[in-house]
Amino acid sequence: MRIAFIYDALYPEVKGGVERRLYELGKRLARKHEVHWYTFGWWGGKGTIERDGITIHGLGKPVELYMGGVRSPLEALQFSLRVLMGEVDSYDVVDCQEFPYLHAYPSRWKFSGSEAFVITWHEYWGEYWNEYLAAGSSVGGAIERNLLKLTENHLVVSMHTLHRLKGLRRLNFGLVPNGIDFEFIRSVEPHPELWYDAVFVGRLIEHKNVGLLLEALRIILRDVPSFRVGIVGDGPMRGELERMARELGVEKNVDFLGFLPRFEEVVSVVKSSRVFAFPSLREGFGIAVLEANAAGIPAVVVSAPMNASADLIIAGRNGYVSDPTPVDFARKLLLVWEDSHRMRRPSVSYARRYDWDNVANQLERYYKGVVNGA
Repeated sequence: MRIAFIYDALYPEVKGGVERRLYELGKRLARKHEVHWYTFGWWGGKGTIERDGITIHGLGKPVELYMGGVRSPLEALQFSLRVLMGEVDSYDVVDCQEFPYLHAYPSRWKFSGSEAFVITWHEYWGEYWNEYLAAGSSVGGAIERNLLKLTENHLVVSMHTLHRLKGLRRLNFGLVPNGIDFEFIRSVEPHPELWYDAVFVGRLIEHKNVGLLLEALRIILRDVPSFRVGIVGDGPMRGELERMARELGVEKNVDFLGFLPRFEEVVSVVKSSRVFAFPSLREGFGIAVLEANAAGIPAVVVSAPMNASADLIIAGRNGYVSDPTPVDFARKLLLVWEDSHRMRRPSVSYARRYDWDNVANQLERYYKGVVNGA
């Protein structure tokens, strides 16, 4: 098959979940198929390059992804125009990622000569538009909903998103989850110097809700004064979170480790911890939870309307789901902390099924089905 991905950001220049999914699945599919990726020219050049068997088509110079802490509407418009004006080919399957929405419309027209056009949904925002982009929420919501009319072929990465979309329109949705590099994670050794009772990994932005972890830590320290937390990642809220740690009086028990450039470093820090603390309120899937589980570390996540990572937890086996309150998050962290050794093996067993090789096989079967009209 000839397969094309359409998405504005590229891995590893941008290290988000969608970019990682396309890269990991693309390089595996490229062992048997011809795989292309239409994106901005993040490598600083023009034309096409090849990366791990994937032919990457640069649609001009990248545009800043974020503006004022949110994904830039101007960037989405620019990418849509680049798709519209760019040179494209015909493919057996064109897999267009739903975000950032606008580009899907010119993509559907530009690739109209291809056999099958698929839209992959990583999450569905719906009413969240009112909070995310208040001034343009009605327009954003309409653009998102109308993607369902562009094609009959829609793919979701989680049951959470599937349930939300099925309430809008009766379509034959496919489900292919995200994955993890299971064998690589298992091969990494724990960090030789850093050791934490709980660790967080992620971008320090509002919806990651790291403040809840700091508030929970203050409660935990009443009973376990030596409890230590590592925070891996960077972002616009880092300064505010560091101030919050000082104001709460927990700064001596928290290490802000910043951005670690190598994935191996991140895994080693997680592996040297007892609990993976993930208080995020909005996740389209939650790869970080599975990566922690593969490292043998059970997780505590938060119950929230847009948090699909809660679906990855089997209570008492690979972690717990907490109410979005400091008291319950602290209680669940201590539950896992006290029982983390027993939960290691079930966590690893659960994560194994999400190895990228298994997920790539699922995606290949889905593509063959849409091409054959199944």
